[in-house]
This record gives sequence, structure tokens and C-alpha cells, in this order.
Amino acid sequence: MRWAILLLGLGAGFVMQGCSRKPASPAPDGEALFTKKCASCHQPNNDMRAPDPNSLRQMSAASILAALQTGRMKWEAKFLSTAQKTAVAQYLGVQNVSTAAEMTGVCARDLDPPPNPPGWAGWGSDPQNSRFQPALAAGLKRGQIKNLKLKWTFGFPGAAATFGQPTSFAGKLFVGSEDGTVYALDSAMGCMWWSFKASATVKTAISIRNKGDAALFGDTNGYVYALKVADGSVLWKVHPDSHPAARITGSPLLVGSRLYVPISSGEEGAAADPAYPCCTFRGSVVALDAASGKQIWQAYTLVEVPKPMRKSAQGVQYWGPSGSPVWSSPTADLKRHAIYVATGNNYSGPSTDSSDAVIAFDMRSGNKLWSRQFTATDVWNSGCVAEKKDNCPDPHGDDFDFGAPPVLRSLSSGTDILLLAQKSGVVYAVDPDHRGKLLWKSRIGRGGPLGGIEWGGAADRRYAYFTLSDYDFSNPLAGGGLFALDLRTGKQVWHAEPPKPACAGQFGCSAAQMAPPTLIPGAVFAGSLDGHLRAYDTRDGSVLWDFDTAQEFRTTNGVKGHGGSMNGAGPAIVSGMVYVNTGYTNAMAGNVLLAFSINSK
Repeated sequence: MRWAILLLGLGAGFVMQGCSRKPASPAPDGEALFTKKCASCHQPNNDMRAPDPNSLRQMSAASILAALQTGRMKWEAKFLSTAQKTAVAQYLGVQNVSTAAEMTGVCARDLDPPPNPPGWAGWGSDPQNSRFQPALAAGLKRGQIKNLKLKWTFGFPGAAATFGQPTSFAGKLFVGSEDGTVYALDSAMGCMWWSFKASATVKTAISIRNKGDAALFGDTNGYVYALKVADGSVLWKVHPDSHPAARITGSPLLVGSRLYVPISSGEEGAAADPAYPCCTFRGSVVALDAASGKQIWQAYTLVEVPKPMRKSAQGVQYWGPSGSPVWSSPTADLKRHAIYVATGNNYSGPSTDSSDAVIAFDMRSGNKLWSRQFTATDVWNSGCVAEKKDNCPDPHGDDFDFGAPPVLRSLSSGTDILLLAQKSGVVYAVDPDHRGKLLWKSRIGRGGPLGGIEWGGAADRRYAYFTLSDYDFSNPLAGGGLFALDLRTGKQVWHAEPPKPACAGQFGCSAAQMAPPTLIPGAVFAGSLDGHLRAYDTRDGSVLWDFDTAQEFRTTNGVKGHGGSMNGAGPAIVSGMVYVNTGYTNAMAGNVLLAFSINSK
């Protein structure tokens, strides 16, 4: 408010109120507020998955303020005034970051994209979430990979992390960002066609409507959008779940004229506050009409409606059962007219059979077809690792939920199997024709809250490929590796050991591999928290190509660019080019999208 006081011509420390002068309230102390209200969760190596001060100081003040006001931290910041939120954001964040509107690198209007080239659709490349790009669409052979060179780099302003699987369609690349801006870029040159600002962070991939006229996605405030592909203007915007903590982290799946939207929430994190009345959210999947955004059906993963349970010593009413969110993209089975979703843990008890499970819903009606649970009684929330554990269930589970979507594949024999990969470090194969009957299971890691398989795998008709996290705050050499499993038996075909991180000693550096791999004939591409993107030979796991993204880059849009840890999304490979995001919160920060080509000119 200091500028207003000066404009009024009054002495410092006074404002006009009627005909008298009243001492102005002192400006909030951002550092003191952060220390008192936030530091217990945002300390280094915390179990809350909260970015520590080093990560926060690489974000823009505007991004931090948006998170506190309307974004993922709005629950935790509900007791702070607007002035206090602003003070915290200004204490932590980088000031005067250029916006998308101010950036250079806008495409020339006479630049003609190529007509209908191959693409990468949504999160998993196909409705089965295989993350497999066939040879013709990939345009990249195993022998050519060694010739990949960086062609262009795009920088996300004010970001410390990158989100969202890049989507390629008709010569354009679509990608969301930490501050909620969605960009349409030229695939070949990296210039910007348009940008659009959503209400919060966009972690989802963008789906392109079959006519090629609309881009569809969700944000972490729970809104779903349809934008014109031509110019980014809004066609429709809906909020499909009424729960105030609902959010969309998994990518909506477009199948024909319907968009299947997975619903998760921020309640699991809000429960770190003992005064929060945990928990009333139920996970679900919502079917929307892709043309209008109109809801067709909503199917809850948790059938029971939460009701009052116990009260805390301070009189806070707690609720249950709750949870079973859907963190990842749904998977479509067109043969059986089914949508499969993998669920997270219960937030509060009593435990249910819908948590840590795969659930099949009828694509047409939303009716539940069958479900199979893999870990029972996994009741957990952030109160279990908070300073005050009032909200933590007793007993509580290990947070071994599913962050990876199901993968549907057909074996060479014609038999279909459904793959589920869990944070417990176990991969399962079930039979979709027999209500999820277990065919095999294979353990590739020890698992943990940030361990096991975090975001998914890739598969062709013979093998499945999974990256391993098993992240350990105290040991940057722990975890990591890429595994090839036989789809028929689950037996390990080979295991590529993670190289020793060259960045050891740097904040956030780790050998853990959380990012999902991407598969083309002959090679698997996988990123790591050490900042490296590597291509592995599918025959034996040997490394064909290695690029360290944790460095500074000159960007097409004039934003200061730097790479970091790779997490959350993998590469999109289209027409001989490889597109990948690098930089992640609470690891090695970064803010760039990289494009590689065998022809870098």
C-alpha cells in the first residue's frame, strides 16, 4: 500500500479515514510468516512432497501468489490475508518475470504448418496408454538415434518446474505449464502461435478433438477447457466435480465424441493441518460431451458417501471414508466398451475396497463393471508426516497408491492383458475378460511414498518397460533403472542399471527415475531426476544416446532457460523429432521444453 500513501501526499505511516488520520498497519513480514506458517512443511528433504525454500526461490512471485490464492495451496493458506499471502510470495519468489504476452518468438502469420503429419495424442499416445509410437509415426530408427541434436528450446517464464506431456498435432505442439499457461508452438521451429491462461497449473496433456478444431485439457483447480486450435479462444469451460478441493492431475482421455476426465483432489495435502475436517472427497471419472462440455455421467470410485466419524481434542469433526482419487489418465478398451482407472489410497477410514485398485466402468453408461484391489487398508494422508498428526488415520497405510494409468496390450497370441504399476514397486498383469483375474505380478523395486513406479510405463506386443524411482532423500545414488518385462510371464528380460549421477551433491539430484518412458521400435527413451534423457536399446538395455538437460539454454521466446530433473511426463516422439520437458519442483529446478532432431538445421 506504500504507493497509495505517497500518492495521497500524507506522511509515511498514515492513511486517511474520514477526517482523521490513523496509523497504518505495518506491512506483513513475509519471512516471519513463512517461518511460522509454512517452514515446517517446506523444509529440505520433507516427506510432504512440498517444494523446499531452494525450489520456491526459483519460482516467480506471481506463481507463488496464485498457488496461495486459487491454486494448490489455497487450503493451506486459507487463514492468511491477501496482504500476508502477497508478503510470503514476494519474500520467496522472483520478481518482474516477463509474461507470455511480452515474450518474443511469435510465429509469422504466413508460416504454413505441414498438412496432417503424424502426431502424439494426449498422455499415452493412444487410448490404451501404451506410450508406444509406431515406426512410421516416430520417423526415427534405432541407428539414427546417435545423431539426435538439439534443434530448439522454449522457456516457461517464472517457472521452476515443467508439467504436462507434450501433444503433437498437425504441425503444432501443445503443452501446459506451472503458471497455468497453455502454449501452441510450431513443432519444427519452436515459435509460439498462441497462449492461453487457465485458472491454475496445467499438469495434463492436451487432447485434440477429432475434427482438429479444439484442444481439451484440465487444470489443478478442477476446470476442464476446450480451446479453438486456431487461436486459443475458449469454446467452453466446465467444473465437473462440485467438491471444493477437486482437481485434475491425470490427463483427460478423448475417445470419439466423449472426453473421460479423472478427478483427484488436494484434500490429501490439506489434511496436514489438524484443523482441517478431513475428509469428504471421493474420486471419480466424468464423461463429458467433447463438443459442448455437457456432463454425460459421473462414476465414483468410492460408493460410500463420507459421514461424520471422530472428533479431535480441539473439536474438529473428521469424516470418512474418503479418497480413492484417480491421479492418472483413464484407459479405453474399445473391444469391451470399458474405461479402466487406477485409484489412490483412502484419505480417511474406514478403509474401502476401492483404494489402490483398478476399476472398470462401462464407457456408455458409467456403470461399474468390476474392480480389483491390490493393497488393502492403505488409509493415508499428509497428516501422517506432519508435525501434528491429528488427521492421520490409526492405523495408517504406506501410501502405495497408483499414480500410473493402466496399460492395455494385446499379446502376439491375440490375448489381451491389462498392466498396473504401483508405488509399491510391483507390476501386475490382469485379465480384462475375467474381472481382473491376476495373471502375474513382478516386483522391480522396494517401493515407498516416492518409490516404485510413479507415473507409468510403455509396452509393445512382447515386452513392457518400466522406470523405477525408489527415491531416497538421504542417498542420491539410490533407486533408478529401467526394466524390461516379458508380457506373457512378467519375468525380467533385462535391467539397465542407473549411471552414477554426475550432479551428486547438487540439490534435488538423484538416480531415481520417476518420469514415464516412451517406446519406439528398437529403443526406449527415459528421463531421470539427474537431468539426463537417455535412449536404451530394447534388445539389452544398453544406452544408445545420452543428453544432460541440466544446463542453460537459449530459448526461442527470449526467456532465460535452464533444464533440471525430469519427472511427471516423458518424451513425445513424432516425425523424427523428440520433445521433452525438463525441470521439477523439489528436485533440480528447470523451465524448458527441448526439441531434438536428427536434422538440427
